Amino acid sequence: MPELLEIETYREAAAPTVGRVIASVHAPDDWYTKGDTTPEELEATLPGLVVSGTRRIGKLLLLDTDGPVLGLRFGMTGRLLVDGGASIEQLEYSSDRNDPAWDRFGVTFRDGGDLVIRDPRRLGGVELDPDESKLGPDAAAVTLRPFRLILAASTAPVKARLMDQSRLAGMGNLLTDEALWRAGIDPTRPAESLDDHEVGVLHRSMRRTLAVLGERGGSHTGDLQPARERGGCCPKDGEELRREDVGGRTTYWCPRHQA
Repeated sequence: MPELLEIETYREAAAPTVGRVIASVHAPDDWYTKGDTTPEELEATLPGLVVSGTRRIGKLLLLDTDGPVLGLRFGMTGRLLVDGGASIEQLEYSSDRNDPAWDRFGVTFRDGGDLVIRDPRRLGGVELDPDESKLGPDAAAVTLRPFRLILAASTAPVKARLMDQSRLAGMGNLLTDEALWRAGIDPTRPAESLDDHEVGVLHRSMRRTLAVLGERGGSHTGDLQPARERGGCCPKDGEELRREDVGGRTTYWCPRHQA
C-alpha cells in the first residue's frame, strides 16, 4: 500500500525521465482520470512535452513539464514502472501477479522508454495540474510548530487527524499505526487532548518512523507490522493488540503502553 515512503521511491525512480520528450499516451480508463481531466485531454496535451522535474507532496507524485503538471496517485495497489522496471516489485496487501492488463496509465518517450502505472484495484488516478493547495504540509518535512497546530482544536481521533491529507500529507495506515505505537499514544484519543509534551513525542516518533522505515525499505517494515493480525501481541510488552476501526481504517494498538 503506497504511503509517503513508497511514493518517494517512485519519485526517485522517475528522476531519469527528466529531460525526455513524451511521444504518446496510454489512457484507456475514464475512471482513472480525476478532476476535470479526461483521457482525450491527456492524449492531446502531453505528446511533445518535456519532463522538467519530479516532485512529491505526501502521497502525490508530480511530474513537471514545459506545459501542465502531471499528478499521479497510486491508491492502495498502484506501482510505478519506468522503462520496464519496477522500483517496488510487490506492495503489501496487493496482488502477487504482474499483469499488464492492470496498466491504467502510461506515457512513452521519444527515446523508446516509458512510464506506467500498474494498479490492480484502480484506486489511484491521473490529473493535470492537480490543486496542490488542497494538501497539508509533507509529513517528512513538517516542523513541530505547524504539527502542533494541526492537532490543536480537533476532536477527531489523533490517528484520523494524522491521516487527513488536507492537514498532513503522506501518512497512511501502516506509518500512522507505527508512529503512534512507538510514541505510546492511543490512536482513538481526540487530537486536541495531547499536551505539549505528548505532541513533541509524537512528532519525534513520526520523523523517526519515516527515517527508520525508509532505510529498511518501506512502510511495511515497521516493528509493529508482524503483529498486525487477529490475536497479535505487542512487540514491546506482549499485550494482545486491540483491533478496531479508527477513522475508517483498521487499526492495531497496544492497550497497555499506548495511553
